[in-house]
Amino acid sequence: MADAEYILEVKHLCQTFESGRGRKKITVKAVDDVSFSIRPSETFGLVGESGCGKTTTGRTIIRLYDPASGQVFFNGREISGRMTGELRRYLTDNIAMIFQDPIESLNPRMTIEEIIGEGLRVRGVKDKQEIRRRVNEMLCKVGLTQEHATRYPHEFSGGQRQRIGIARAMITQPKLIIADEPVSALDVSIQAQVINLLNDLKEEMGLTVLFIAHNLSVVKYFSDRIGVMYFGKLVEVARGDDLYKKPLHPYTRSLLSAIPEPNPFTERSRRRIDYDPKTAHDYSRESPRMVEIEQEHFVYCSPSEEAAYQKQLGL
Repeated sequence: MADAEYILEVKHLCQTFESGRGRKKITVKAVDDVSFSIRPSETFGLVGESGCGKTTTGRTIIRLYDPASGQVFFNGREISGRMTGELRRYLTDNIAMIFQDPIESLNPRMTIEEIIGEGLRVRGVKDKQEIRRRVNEMLCKVGLTQEHATRYPHEFSGGQRQRIGIARAMITQPKLIIADEPVSALDVSIQAQVINLLNDLKEEMGLTVLFIAHNLSVVKYFSDRIGVMYFGKLVEVARGDDLYKKPLHPYTRSLLSAIPEPNPFTERSRRRIDYDPKTAHDYSRESPRMVEIEQEHFVYCSPSEEAAYQKQLGL
């Protein structure tokens, strides 16, 4: 059953891929029993190093991949079942994705008006003047101009292309945006502009955002709650401030210790924490599970680790 408090619920989601051929064929589990929920108008950050499964999670939610197992609910309706034409329309009406690469995600043979307006045409809007009006309106919202509508993607910088990608996602007025590392391919100076744009649009349009990233500094600024992934598993979920002030899982502490400091003197002497799951945990006698250590602070741990975390927090 879905919980009315949440707009998106992911329950025990698993995703696998086949690798190799014949006898060498193996099944790789990219997402392993991941569960989390997002409230309306909330930004949920999903972080982890490259290859941890966070992008696969986002693509499975929006059904670019069919899930191997588990359930996904949106507004109380399961969207992880058999794909039908009606379910596809429901997904495209309510969920949109901003892709990581602002170059590869735009068709080089289409004008900007065609790219942004494609979602409207798919939804049955046939009036060309109405499409042009809404495209021009969205271009202005993302900091571009109406004159840009007749140009092609190669005529824009990386930051401008990502604004076009954002406009394409926003024009259908979705309720949920899955932003897959939307600033990782951009210069640092442009990253702040795009993040501020996303924040402004989120507030203006009342959007819910699943923000996928590996830059912990960006996630801290933009997210209400944060989930940390490691090798396909969600290992910690907490409110943004709690995760940074009192991280519990050793992998989370390792990630946070890698954030560089602006002061070169303290950066030189700062101690980084290495994470080795073989030495950090002993699961030979106790099985780990996701546990709520304190309110809205969940950690993947064994019973003995749970007791240690509670002692650490003074509970």
